[in-house]
Amino acid sequence: MDLKETEILGDGIADHWYYSSKAKMLEQVIGPISKNKILDIGAGSAFFSKHLLKNTSAQECMCLDISYPENTEGTAYGKPIHFYRDTVPYSADLVLLMDVLEHIPDDVAFLKSHVDPLPSGTHFLITVPAFQFLWSSHDVFLEHQRRYTLKRLEKVVLECGLIPQKQFYFYGLVFPLALITRLADKFSSQDQVPRSKLVKHHPIINWLLKKICSLELHLMGMNQVAGLSVVCLAKKP
Repeated sequence: MDLKETEILGDGIADHWYYSSKAKMLEQVIGPISKNKILDIGAGSAFFSKHLLKNTSAQECMCLDISYPENTEGTAYGKPIHFYRDTVPYSADLVLLMDVLEHIPDDVAFLKSHVDPLPSGTHFLITVPAFQFLWSSHDVFLEHQRRYTLKRLEKVVLECGLIPQKQFYFYGLVFPLALITRLADKFSSQDQVPRSKLVKHHPIINWLLKKICSLELHLMGMNQVAGLSVVCLAKKP
């Protein structure tokens, strides 16, 4: 999770419809695959790692993020969690890149540098923002390089030697609303100022958006058309 958005949501991260829905999606997609040791690249606040340590059989996590002031050791739900600025040798069962590749100028080289040291059988769960036509001041604020389609992310994954297992768009049911909002912003002077689109909603609105996204969890693997995020679960052969 981007630390800039941590500052916006504060202690309300876990209840915000966007992040709570993505955490449930993540948990459902990885399902029965081995996840004893997790490597979370670009972990930020480690929201997703902590969610998995709490709600799955995961036993340990290494969080990597250049924004950390120093290397630290800790625990989450009685399990070890490490916070490191730089890559260190770490053999993981599951690697998370949750909204990371869009920040990297050379996404293929970056991903490959993390794929190569890991053993055959390692799974990678990758999410990125969808569709370049949704580009807005939100992307500028978060210092994105690009947005993706399913095919574009698949190309990156294949070039790094990974085999896609599951690929789909997520937040498909809220996509029409987001599209209308983004298109409206393009004709507004406010969109010229870099700012996050992530806001704290009224509890009723937040509850409604969570309910809408929960309906999508049952069919998300079939969504090859549209959404706000591209999701790919891949495996190193």
